[in-house]
Amino acid sequence: MSAGAGSADVGGTRSGAASERTIRGALTLIRIGPGIILLLLAVGFSLLAPEFLTFRNLTNISLQTAVLATLAIGMLFVILVAGIDLSVGSVLALSTVTGALVFSATPEFGGLVTIPVILLTGAAVGAINGIALVKGKMPHAFIPTLATFYAARGLALVLADGRAIPEAPDIAVTIGYGFIGPVPWAVILVAVLAVTAIIILRKLKWGRWIYAVGGDKEAARRAGIPVDKVIISVFIISGLMAGFAGLITMGRTASGYPTAGELAELQAIAAVIIGGASFFGGRGTVVGALVGALIIGVLQNGLNLLGVSTFWQLIVSGIIIAVAVELDVLRRMLEQRFRTLQAKGA
Repeated sequence: MSAGAGSADVGGTRSGAASERTIRGALTLIRIGPGIILLLLAVGFSLLAPEFLTFRNLTNISLQTAVLATLAIGMLFVILVAGIDLSVGSVLALSTVTGALVFSATPEFGGLVTIPVILLTGAAVGAINGIALVKGKMPHAFIPTLATFYAARGLALVLADGRAIPEAPDIAVTIGYGFIGPVPWAVILVAVLAVTAIIILRKLKWGRWIYAVGGDKEAARRAGIPVDKVIISVFIISGLMAGFAGLITMGRTASGYPTAGELAELQAIAAVIIGGASFFGGRGTVVGALVGALIIGVLQNGLNLLGVSTFWQLIVSGIIIAVAVELDVLRRMLEQRFRTLQAKGA
């Protein structure tokens, strides 16, 4: 080999290594991006609105974000398999109504009957979504969950006769508004649910299957993974989380509230995507989903403190979602480029 050829090889190797480092740095920046955004929002709002960092306001943020965070945990499971669940807001409302009706019929049992009914309502609708998708051979989860989006909301309105039912057990009110020391019970519930979700996804074989199904369904089938059961299970989990969100909502409103949760499904999807999950499936973490929920909660709270119109808040939220999705596309492109460079290097 000539000296010129050797110099070209060395130059190419150095250039490839530099490109790899650049791409790796960009991917790291995208990965930690949600945390940086949350930090910047907190710093910015604390400078513009001194009351932002007060204990009372931070408590308000945590309480206001609890429902969204709970929905986002469930939505994460669905998005991990490249699905979507449009029904969670309606399921939230329906669960509060069924809980209130059961409590009004059996007040002597308090929450012993009411809470299981609320959670079973959510899980049942989730099971319907998953089974309809898998057994009905539907092309995408958009279809069955759109159907239950309407059906669950309609059923909630029919059962409640279009009005709030002022019935709620004491334990629900405690969860919605109570504190243990300085920490709201709702935040503790979200923390327990989040830790449980992390254990499922990181420690259990079922969790690894969820990521595998999201990465490539056909490859997962060939590997012996029960793809259909995995898909049904994530919708049940999403419905169950909507039930827990309904429990918190019932506690905060002290009622069965048939119009609760409107647009909550869109906020939950946004929180998961902003937190770094991918619409393509196979990517996302519970911590990321919680950070995404906090970003939305902090943004809404901070803009409210600054007196920004809710119309502008919607515009800002839309821009953030669009940027988050575009970052996901950019990340996929960078990862493909990174793999190509590694293959050339090998």
